Amino acid sequence: MTTDTNRPEVPEDLDDLEGLGEVPPPPPKKDRRVLRATLRWVCAVAAFAVAGAGTAYGVTRADRTDVPGLGSHSDGRWTYPTLVRPPLPPGKPGPNDDVRNPAGSHFADLRKQVLPAPAGATADTALKGADGWLPTSTFLAEFTAADRVGLRQKLVDHGLRHITARGWTTTDGTHTRIYLLQFDTAAVAEDLLNHQFMSYSSPAYALRDGDQYELDQKFPGKARSDDVLMVPYTELKPYGAAQVRQAFLATGDTVGVIVQSRKGGALAVPFEQTVTLQSELLS
Repeated sequence: MTTDTNRPEVPEDLDDLEGLGEVPPPPPKKDRRVLRATLRWVCAVAAFAVAGAGTAYGVTRADRTDVPGLGSHSDGRWTYPTLVRPPLPPGKPGPNDDVRNPAGSHFADLRKQVLPAPAGATADTALKGADGWLPTSTFLAEFTAADRVGLRQKLVDHGLRHITARGWTTTDGTHTRIYLLQFDTAAVAEDLLNHQFMSYSSPAYALRDGDQYELDQKFPGKARSDDVLMVPYTELKPYGAAQVRQAFLATGDTVGVIVQSRKGGALAVPFEQTVTLQSELLS
């Protein structure tokens, strides 16, 4: 079954994942509920502000015309193609089935779970990668030179298996980059997000195009999925020629990093729409 781009209701599939060589054994397994609780506590500042204001961005429940960001072309949303997850093989569980899949493995081909570009966008060929897998150095190029060595080591220490990505530029000049990083287990991915990518209210590693950030307290609470840990940030003024928005996701064994930049200011609606739809595809 296919569905509109406000919420993909889709079947599941498996393409065998290709290993990238030996990886270190995962650290001792932690209680995933504790890891999720830690991140949700950090996000509570943003979520509380949104919920208190009664903001409705019900991507998973509201009709398309009732959803800010997905209701009409005049609000700045983009037109995405119909989204379909690759189906899982018979008997294989999804990444958030804690009983049958305690490792949180994505059995479907991760390359087919990256959000496609919206209509009219120009693809970023630098993120295509070889056979769909991206070199670690291309992902690290998003960050300042001073942070790349340390971040590379963190990825090695956590047993990074694959990176797949997609990028595009829309007609209004917004440049979007989406990276999906796959590890051995959900515990490893969530630990990386909780304790490495985040530093209290700002990202731990500086993007090359950004400066100072804060938690995006205006990100709609109802756009969040219970199965996806998500932390959005927005660059503070005064920013340079372009403003940057970024979000970190974690679901199952995968961490997602989404970056949007635009000269004069990165708009909230396409950022929220992109982050929400990518979360849906991964959950």
